[in-house]
Amino acid sequence: MSEKDLDTLFDEAFENAYLIPKESVPQNVQLVLYGLYKHATSGRISNNSSSSHQDETGEDLRNAFKLNALMQVKNLTVDEAKQNYIDIINNLMKERNLL
Repeated sequence: MSEKDLDTLFDEAFENAYLIPKESVPQNVQLVLYGLYKHATSGRISNNSSSSHQDETGEDLRNAFKLNALMQVKNLTVDEAKQNYIDIINNLMKERNLL
């Protein structure tokens, strides 16, 4: 599969993710998808904006979970992260009869 094909499939999976009701996806799967997406797009998007005030414990905890999700996928290549993201989204779509 060429790079362009994988990128196209990845972009389609990202768009399809919005069709899946968020509340129907377990939080651990949401975190995996977050980590895969961030890792897969690390070369395309540079969004290093970090909040300067972390007043709420909930926000700190949420960020810790996000950081953990990123650490879980750090050894994947960008292409592997994209493919895993595509596979998970496609499975979620099939499970919910959205395909």
